[in-house]
Amino acid sequence: MKTIQDEICHGLETADGGKFREDSWEREEGGGGRSRVLTEGNLLEQGGVNFSEVWGHELPPSILKQRPEAAGHGFYATGTSMVLHPRNPYVPTIHLNYRYFEAGPVWWFGGGIDLTPYYPFAEDAAHFHQTLKQACDKHHPQYYPVFKPWCDEYFYLNHRQEMRGVGGIFFDYQDGNDPLYRGPHPDKEAAIYSNQLPASTPRTWEELFAFVNDCGRSFLPAYLPIVERRRNIEYGDRERQFQLYRRGRYVEFNLVYDRGTIFGLQTNGRTESILMSLPPLVRWEYCYQPEANTPESQLYEVFLKPQDWANWQP
Repeated sequence: MKTIQDEICHGLETADGGKFREDSWEREEGGGGRSRVLTEGNLLEQGGVNFSEVWGHELPPSILKQRPEAAGHGFYATGTSMVLHPRNPYVPTIHLNYRYFEAGPVWWFGGGIDLTPYYPFAEDAAHFHQTLKQACDKHHPQYYPVFKPWCDEYFYLNHRQEMRGVGGIFFDYQDGNDPLYRGPHPDKEAAIYSNQLPASTPRTWEELFAFVNDCGRSFLPAYLPIVERRRNIEYGDRERQFQLYRRGRYVEFNLVYDRGTIFGLQTNGRTESILMSLPPLVRWEYCYQPEANTPESQLYEVFLKPQDWANWQP
């Protein structure tokens, strides 16, 4: 996980021209981490790439609710997480998190990555998803078909009835056994598809670890080509104000639904590191509606709905 953090930070510093500030921290109950934040860069208005490794005796309620068989055991958790808020509204915000958790006999890998554009470009969404699918397909032919709709399901603001962005992949509670889908919605696409799959050979810890590593290393080739296509597009106050408004959705999701935020706060993690995912500037507007037949309205009408981006053709 530290290596993934190092590689991502190096690639982003090369693209931005700035340097990450690093803060190492320790957790009183056990463990710690290192937080890296880049602010006021050429590309990034703010970006954070975190590594954490924590352990303790009392399991947080969010874990016990999902895996009650872990009760009575101490826990160990480690992961790398990242959120980037670019300056230019034509460059999408992006989030990544890959993690490992164990408590006694229970262990699993989880995580994912999703893209949140403010202005819609189908070729960007297609490139992003095709790169993720390639990483998934190296390890299991059914990873992407399950983890893509799981991501659409997870990064969804139920109180807004809309997706956060164009998705990516998301998975959790992967311990090598069937089913692939371990989410809370048995009636939705990811669960229905997963439950129709034939029984498979159990996957080993090492196989899942290799998959998570390849997912982490797919970030730079998935994101940086999009950055280079969009970073020099000129924009004005209209685009900036729309970006700040849509960033509000990011804040709402992270404070209401995000599993990593909830886990970090419940385990007394470093608050500054947990909340580095929030953008430096954001705005809300009462009853906002985009004008018809504009790029802003196209975002709502097409891009904030599930699409088969991996098979998109121009």
